[in-house]
Amino acid sequence: MGSPVTSIRNIGPAMEDAFHRAGLTTAEDVRALDPDTAYARLIEAGTRPHFIGYYALIMGLQGRPWNDCQGKEKDDLRARFDALVATTKPQFDTQLERALDEIGIILRAPK
Repeated sequence: MGSPVTSIRNIGPAMEDAFHRAGLTTAEDVRALDPDTAYARLIEAGTRPHFIGYYALIMGLQGRPWNDCQGKEKDDLRARFDALVATTKPQFDTQLERALDEIGIILRAPK
């Protein structure tokens, strides 16, 4: 048993739930991956991508407050985030979810 995901700075209960759905149940699981891979796992598990959540994770893994990200660093992270979102697709549970995603409409029930 490892440390709770919420022991990572900037990570609260909602993000912890998202990591659990992605199969990352401890802080050690999250830290074992690079931040982009960890965030891609969230997207694949159905978490809607959000830039602030992405850079808050990166800042937290560095032990920094989420709002410490500014200027060129933030611009660079935005480019990484956009590339990550463009190449990462959710893994849908049903044919209906896949079809809804293809036409741009997806409603995922919480698990």
